[in-house]
Amino acid sequence: MPITKTAPTPSFNNLIPRPVSIDESGQIFILTNTANIYVESATTEMLEIGRYLADRLNPATGFDIQALPTSGRPMSGNIFLTATGNNIDLGNEGYELTITPDQVTLCAHRPAGLFRGIQTIRQLLPASIDSQEPQPGPWAMATGTIRDYPRFAWRGAMLDVARHFFTVPDVKRFIDLMACYKLNHLHLHLSDDQGWRITIKSWPNLAIIGGSSAVGGGPGGYYTQEDYADIVAYAQDRYIMVVPEIDMPGHTNAALASYAELNCDEFAPALYTGIEVGFSSLCIEKELTYKFIDDVIMELAALTPGPYIHIGGDEALATQITAYKTFMERVQAIVQAHHKQMIGWEEIAQINLLNPSIAQHWCSELARNAAGQGARIIMSPASKVYMDMKYDPSTVLGLSWAGCIGVQDAYSWDPALQLEGVSEEAILGVEAPLWTETIQTMQDIEFMVFPRLPGYAEIGWSPATSRDWQDYRTRLSAHGPRLTRLRVNFYRSPEIDWEVDRR
Repeated sequence: MPITKTAPTPSFNNLIPRPVSIDESGQIFILTNTANIYVESATTEMLEIGRYLADRLNPATGFDIQALPTSGRPMSGNIFLTATGNNIDLGNEGYELTITPDQVTLCAHRPAGLFRGIQTIRQLLPASIDSQEPQPGPWAMATGTIRDYPRFAWRGAMLDVARHFFTVPDVKRFIDLMACYKLNHLHLHLSDDQGWRITIKSWPNLAIIGGSSAVGGGPGGYYTQEDYADIVAYAQDRYIMVVPEIDMPGHTNAALASYAELNCDEFAPALYTGIEVGFSSLCIEKELTYKFIDDVIMELAALTPGPYIHIGGDEALATQITAYKTFMERVQAIVQAHHKQMIGWEEIAQINLLNPSIAQHWCSELARNAAGQGARIIMSPASKVYMDMKYDPSTVLGLSWAGCIGVQDAYSWDPALQLEGVSEEAILGVEAPLWTETIQTMQDIEFMVFPRLPGYAEIGWSPATSRDWQDYRTRLSAHGPRLTRLRVNFYRSPEIDWEVDRR
């Protein structure tokens, strides 16, 4: 079927994140209604990846594409997924995609690499492939070879569900949008002064009482352990690891309101619905505090297959520094006793860190101290990646204490150059947090996250030498129709000349 004059010309030029290597050959492959997805050496996991792709292609094409096992290369006209062959140098998430006029072949060393490559296949098809209703086609892709793998192992986003609660479907929607851009860690901020969002069976009032509030006095909410397990499994299917955070010793008013005995004076404070920080603290002197933390970490660790537990540690302004150090040294031992690796905001660098530990940089130079102790660093500088910051002073949603972050500001920085004394070798990766003091709905989330999140994904994935604002600006423009087809409520930044949806 010929390419119509109104359809965009198939190209490799609009991919986000930008691949490591592109070799375009100047022809086209047409996906037709006879195509299937053939999976070589098909384990259950591999077939599920094939089905995931089929489920993304069938609604818009109207085809009945199937994921089928095969022991060898299929006939022309099909998509071929394989993890066999000598692809070790691609690593766990790398892939090689070869498109000829006859076939699409995606190879990887690990299943995660196939899943990342599938996102590239989706972007190479017209934006209308992301529609939920049948579209006219044709379904053309440019031909050539892409060889690709990530710069950093950690490419994440954080969703604060404590200030305002978001439902399981909301979190799954967030996960799906992350997956489109090859992100691989979802940091869930599960507790704060305004709300406790996960059932702890040994301390049930945390959810019942602490989960009943939210910023502004809204209804609150919480996840049952079954809800949380559902989110974790959904993310795993998209090769995204959930990292739960229980903030301590500050940011704990919801817990203190739930159990009076966690307070030094044994009087429970009122539930809190404001947005100030730094006024709450667990009682450091009480042994009960550490039993509480042990119980919470034990239950959360059992529900979390990933290796990490985030314990916060930031803005503990109501805790004396000597007490803070005593507390954190005990907490890190509790985390390790439950066979998890501790992550904390960079303030944890004030203690002697056990290895392995991870510190998350956000506003100070303390991450340098953590790196000096051998800890790996997640780069989340507030002035660059806090997605709750306004785009400009006129933005209705968001705050501005770290400054306004436009799309160019969000894109034009390098993690390895951000903090003197923290080299690229010490950096585990990049994470973009969304705090939700002003964010109440999924549409609000989408507005603040897009179009900044694709840029953060590229910073984490693509080689620094290949990144250029003007080039990225052009590529991002072409994602406007794609985000529209995905029904994303994205901010139409005036920094971008948004492409019109021509299909």
